[in-house]
Amino acid sequence: MNIENAQVQMRKGILEFCIMHIISRGEVYASDMLDELTSAKIMVVEGTLYPLLTRLKNSGLLDYKWVESSSGPPRKYYILTDMGKQFLEEMQKTWIELSDSVHTIVLKTQDLGAKNEQQPTN
Repeated sequence: MNIENAQVQMRKGILEFCIMHIISRGEVYASDMLDELTSAKIMVVEGTLYPLLTRLKNSGLLDYKWVESSSGPPRKYYILTDMGKQFLEEMQKTWIELSDSVHTIVLKTQDLGAKNEQQPTN
């Protein structure tokens, strides 16, 4: 199995959650989302982001508004709808449960590894 592919799949799994968190802070422009995701090392490209934003919009979780720009064409700023806010709250609960569960499993594995290292070999 290719580790890079596994890493990409893990990131894709949390991308929607991260995007909705970014938007939950207030109106946000897509390129600002890309910058934040890249800074957080959740690599994403426009070809991934825009279809996801469209899907979230079509699901009623996001909306957008056009804002005139003094330096070019109008910009589309995304916001969460009330339904999107509720959806994000549920996703947050799931994330906490999942994160705690994974952490528990990883700790047990690390503890077992530490015990095995301490045992003398014959």
